[in-house]
Amino acid sequence: MKNSFDYATVDAILEVNGCSPKAIISILQDIQEHYHYLPREVFPYLAKKLGISEAKAYSVATFYENFSLEPKGKYVIRICDGTACHVRRSIPILEKIRSELGLTEGKKTTDDLNFTVETVSCLGACGLAPVITVNDKVYAAMTPDKAAELIKELKEEIDRA
Repeated sequence: MKNSFDYATVDAILEVNGCSPKAIISILQDIQEHYHYLPREVFPYLAKKLGISEAKAYSVATFYENFSLEPKGKYVIRICDGTACHVRRSIPILEKIRSELGLTEGKKTTDDLNFTVETVSCLGACGLAPVITVNDKVYAAMTPDKAAELIKELKEEIDRA
């Protein structure tokens, strides 16, 4: 069966960044920004276009924690579990968000690809603890009830779109 992946977006990203192996990180960032993850189909394609091995392209993608090889939701929710957030009860917030979305520690993304929930070591906003981000927008002094309300608002936003 012929691969039906459309490489036009990847080609446009390569045109902007250039086909130099030195641009691999920028290229991967742009691809991930478009698809919300790095589709496996891009690695052999990039390797050929950049003149590098597929293993090299893949190793860059797996070395940096910011890259994802799994599809992520439209809304990526990150719950800080650093010391300041943890002592201010970030875990009940995480549990509430997972409960609202039907997710677990093992299942991080909803089936409809609307939400991904991740924990992070630190968001660098300790004075605002406990903190979560939604697509990098910071929500400070979070509580389980505030988190449930935020999820409700995000679901309504999806429904309106």
